[in-house]
Amino acid sequence: MAGKRAFTLIELLVVIAIIAVLLAIFIPVTRAARERGQRVVCLSNLRQLTTAWIAYADDHDGKLVSGAAFGRTTGGGIRGMRGRTLEGWAGWAFSHPESRSALLENPNKGALWRYVQDIDVYRCPRAWPGHFITYGVMSGANAGGAEGTYLPQETDDVELVNFGKRVGSTVLKLTRITDIVSPGAGQRAVFIDQGYTSNCFSVPYLYPMWDGDSPPPIHHADGATLSMADGHAEYWKWKGRETVTGLPRARTPPPRVIETLQGGKDYEPKTEDGLYDLQRVQRAAWGRLGYPAEETP
Repeated sequence: MAGKRAFTLIELLVVIAIIAVLLAIFIPVTRAARERGQRVVCLSNLRQLTTAWIAYADDHDGKLVSGAAFGRTTGGGIRGMRGRTLEGWAGWAFSHPESRSALLENPNKGALWRYVQDIDVYRCPRAWPGHFITYGVMSGANAGGAEGTYLPQETDDVELVNFGKRVGSTVLKLTRITDIVSPGAGQRAVFIDQGYTSNCFSVPYLYPMWDGDSPPPIHHADGATLSMADGHAEYWKWKGRETVTGLPRARTPPPRVIETLQGGKDYEPKTEDGLYDLQRVQRAAWGRLGYPAEETP
């Protein structure tokens, strides 16, 4: 009876090499498929929140909800309004609660909770651990504004009296749904997935710079997800490698990772593609650029 034939060393090495090649192909494909699935969920969340944002305006005579997630306290510029706390769209319940159950038990879930009563909708599945809310309202959507975007008033009560400047048909800082005229609602951004908890997403209007506290998100396959005022959501793949790998990003250590630019300093893109990404976000936030610039392709 002939003896059993065993694998030779070379044959074993070939088998191992084939397995390694298959894993090298399979793992990235699996990761990409998982990211695409999570992105679909994120886009759905953004659509639901933006639908609630629109519904709030419909129920409040066109007034937009405060874009500051956790609200703010008014100044003393309006009689009878001193020290009044304005409700944020999300509420303090979402600001780093001890647990999921603590969040659910906290009644301060913000002005949009009436419309979206599912805490999972407020968080992207790709978010860093420790965050129960990852979506921020763009600064142009009634989130305080930026230099050059609102009319000066003799008060620090930005939410109530600092209405957006109008340049032609474009209202820069939006405070009412009827402000959205040019560009149309399909081009004015409302929510963006930052990946971590933040009061809002800020981007300058007068300067070609990223805000030091709001670097462009990159956790969706080197891109970002955001929603527009007509209710639809989009995925933006960043065009510039500078946007993805060239910015001086800094992250706080776990368990609650937060990303800023190093030192909280604003950053001006150095490349054409990097500037294209910035200006795309600025136009979505403010409706136009606040500085002279050549049109990027």
